[in-house]
Amino acid sequence: MNIHEYQAKEVFAGYGIPIVPGKVARTSDEAAAIAREMGGKVVVKAQVHAGGRGKAGGVKLAANPEEAREKAKAILALTIKGIPVKKVLVVPAADITKEFYLGVTMDRAAKKPTIIASAAGGIDIEEVARETPEKIHRYHLDRPGSFRAYQAREVAFRIEPAKRVALQIARVLERLVEVFWATDATLVEINPLIVTPEGKVIALDAKMSVDDNALERQPRIEAYRDEESEHAKAAREMGLSHVPLEGNIGCVVNGAGLAMATMDLIKHYGGEPANFLDIGGSSNPEKVTTAMRIILDDKNVKAILFNIFGGITRCDDVAKGIVAALDNLTVRVPVVVRLTGTNEELAREILAKAKSLEPAATMDEAVKTALARAAGAARG
Repeated sequence: MNIHEYQAKEVFAGYGIPIVPGKVARTSDEAAAIAREMGGKVVVKAQVHAGGRGKAGGVKLAANPEEAREKAKAILALTIKGIPVKKVLVVPAADITKEFYLGVTMDRAAKKPTIIASAAGGIDIEEVARETPEKIHRYHLDRPGSFRAYQAREVAFRIEPAKRVALQIARVLERLVEVFWATDATLVEINPLIVTPEGKVIALDAKMSVDDNALERQPRIEAYRDEESEHAKAAREMGLSHVPLEGNIGCVVNGAGLAMATMDLIKHYGGEPANFLDIGGSSNPEKVTTAMRIILDDKNVKAILFNIFGGITRCDDVAKGIVAALDNLTVRVPVVVRLTGTNEELAREILAKAKSLEPAATMDEAVKTALARAAGAARG
């Protein structure tokens, strides 16, 4: 589960990490009032579970309360990566002399949590890794309590030679590692960690994700869950992993790896996926119908692509769900189906009785067909 920046800052502050305090506003008037209370320049920041807020216009500097009102109004009207902005965080503008990146996440290759530190803060860490990998330093963690103060100092001095600043970075890093272990996090991140003109080290931003399977023992984090949309609630109750995106090809896939490969192939052929939707390792017809209903409610969708590899997931169950959806829902777009694996012959027999869908033998064929039908629907 992802939590918002202001929530992550609350967690970080509870572990002694210095933060830039702020207040949340849900209207432009509230943002103006907060800016007036703070005095001076403020930054208005979209609170939404999506990356790239700055590039999308979701982070703006305001010189006074009236400007904060205007900037908040503009941000609250945004939809970032398919997610509408419903609240903003207003924080005092900070004077910055240096920016760093600190994070702890899972290294799937090493099968260990990994510290990532860089002197190149304030920008996308993936961009740093791609363009200047020498600026990134990694340190694997073994178990809770194993990371010592001297190790934190070792990491800190790799990214900052000045002793006064490096020692502060080391203390922040120790506490960030503590947050990671204590909250069952999969990611804790400060980008940027700044140095002020007075030489103080402060977390200007905060990001945090927690393992969904651990939420039962993390009631404080669970309480941060956003009020869910109808779609999010339906997806969660049916065990679907659903992330809305901004394209026009609705995707229904089983397994996160296959879902990502399907989305990559759509982009490879010049299309854009409308969502990530993983029906999981087992399925039933009702689950598939719910997935179809969620996708069909997205007015940007011009074609739906099913890409199912049957292992635990039975192709005939998926086929029954598709047929039920075609019978019970208003399907206004072409549906392309590629099913292979467990009970695929039975699935083909079930689908042969259905109208308004196109079978595909391979993933490549399925993607190309979906893109062609979407282009035709857009022209029509």
